[in-house]
Amino acid sequence: MALSGVRARLRELAENRPVLVLAVAGMVAAGTAAASPLSQPQVRATMVEKAVAAVAQRAGDEPVRLELVWQGKDVDGDGRGDFCNPTGQEARGHDAYGEGEFGARRDGGSRRHEGVDFTARAGQVVAAPISGYVSKIGYAYAGDQTLRFVEITNPALRYAARVFYVNPKVRIGDAVAIGRPIGTAHSLQRKYPGGMTDHVHLEIIDQAGERIDAARVIVAGYRPPEGRAPHATLVAAD
Repeated sequence: MALSGVRARLRELAENRPVLVLAVAGMVAAGTAAASPLSQPQVRATMVEKAVAAVAQRAGDEPVRLELVWQGKDVDGDGRGDFCNPTGQEARGHDAYGEGEFGARRDGGSRRHEGVDFTARAGQVVAAPISGYVSKIGYAYAGDQTLRFVEITNPALRYAARVFYVNPKVRIGDAVAIGRPIGTAHSLQRKYPGGMTDHVHLEIIDQAGERIDAARVIVAGYRPPEGRAPHATLVAAD
């Protein structure tokens, strides 16, 4: 379907079933973590086309709210994901302090963001993004002992992960399993007053010691709740 056709279909949905447009927007947004940059028109058109088709297929069915789910990349080939979202929430969008995606501008463009910020509620449980052992617990900022990070190393996968702004509940040398608690999220409101979204900052470090985009190995998606027909009308979750 050409981009013009997709636009026409969206207009039709907006006029006749405006609530369904929310589902399209949610599904397209969820695909950004797994797709090529959306600045490419052909990619954007394909994603919108798929979303429109999925939503409009059964426009007369009972609406079903989509659940946000996360899938970790399987790098060792055992059929199970080797990475997970430490907070279970979406990546931090634009706020008064900038963007939370990998490579975002920092300090006026003099450096780039080396991790991905996943939104969090202060005090919520933070999960281990990979299995391994706690190789380091440190401070996010020199001279500030309130904001800490936990580093987990997995020698078998040859990856490490650093999770920032955590009140640790583990110690150096502890073995941790993916998805298990390693601490709780710390509020950032005192450090960054005036509009920064509370989050944890996740850095994934490969075997070469380079930071990689966590959104490439922890992919967001939406699906109907368990037990609901997959063809049911999809409505984006709040």
